[in-house]
Amino acid sequence: MGHNGKMIRKKDLTFLQKSYIPEILKGMRQTIAEMFKPKFTFRYPEERFRPNPSFRGRPVLVQENEVERCVACGLCSRVCPALAIEVQASETELEKERYPIKFEINMVRCIFCGFCEEVCPEEAIVMSNEYELVFSSQEEALFGKDRLLKSAEELKPRLEFLRLNR
Repeated sequence: MGHNGKMIRKKDLTFLQKSYIPEILKGMRQTIAEMFKPKFTFRYPEERFRPNPSFRGRPVLVQENEVERCVACGLCSRVCPALAIEVQASETELEKERYPIKFEINMVRCIFCGFCEEVCPEEAIVMSNEYELVFSSQEEALFGKDRLLKSAEELKPRLEFLRLNR
C-alpha cells in the first residue's frame, strides 16, 4: 500500500500477457507433445489391468487369523464424505473387546477417496486392487462383512505400501 492508501502494482501486465496468447501456445505445445507419445491399450477383458499397490480400488476389511482387525471405532464412517459406511459395534470376549456386528459400505455412494483407510488406527480397512464393480440394483451395491472381508495375506502388497508411505 502506498502512503495515500492506494494499491501500488510493482509491474503491470504487458499487452501479450493480457491477451493470454503465451499461455494458449504453452497449452497447445503440451497437447501436441502428448499426441506423439506411445499409446497403450488393454484388450479388455482378455488382457487385465494389474494395478500398482498405490491403486485405490474398492475398500475391504482386513481379516487376520479368521478374525477381522476392525474394533468398530466408527472413525471411518465419520470421516466418509459420501456417508457410504455404516458401522454398529458389539462386545466380544476376544482381547480387542469390540467388533463390528454390522459393517456395510454402499458401493454406489463410495467415491474411493481413501479417507477411511487413512483414519483407521488398526489398518482394518484398506483400498484393494479391485476395480470391477457391477450392480443391477441398489441392494446389490450394499456390501456387508461377508463381501468385505479379505485375508491380510491377500492384501499384503497394499499393506506394505501403506507402511512404507506413512
